[in-house]
Amino acid sequence: MSEVIFKQECYEIIGACMRVHSAMGSGFLERVYQECLRIEFDQTGIPFREQAPIAIHYRGRQLESQYFADFLLYNSILLEIKSLKSLLAEHEAQLLNYLSATRLPLGLLVNFGSLGKLEYKRLAHSR
Repeated sequence: MSEVIFKQECYEIIGACMRVHSAMGSGFLERVYQECLRIEFDQTGIPFREQAPIAIHYRGRQLESQYFADFLLYNSILLEIKSLKSLLAEHEAQLLNYLSATRLPLGLLVNFGSLGKLEYKRLAHSR
């Protein structure tokens, strides 16, 4: 049986996302939710970097191109936020590619645009 990594941290992050979704509902642009999350993370003490530049690697070499994460939390968890009707397989594939290229262990994909409830996925990078 494998251990769930960053279980408590993810609980706190998703809780912050749920509070934002509860207060704001769906229908805003991603940047509105990003600003709300910045406030929520700051007030709850969740360590974060917003629009954090993260190095991308290919064949053991760091590329000049960088990826800018919506949020990097706890220096280990990527948070990608969306405001769409629903998440698609391509959004999951994108986050898995980010995890692979950045060598980070865990990503959260959160969609504020789905009507009725917050939609989220937890994706781990298998090495």
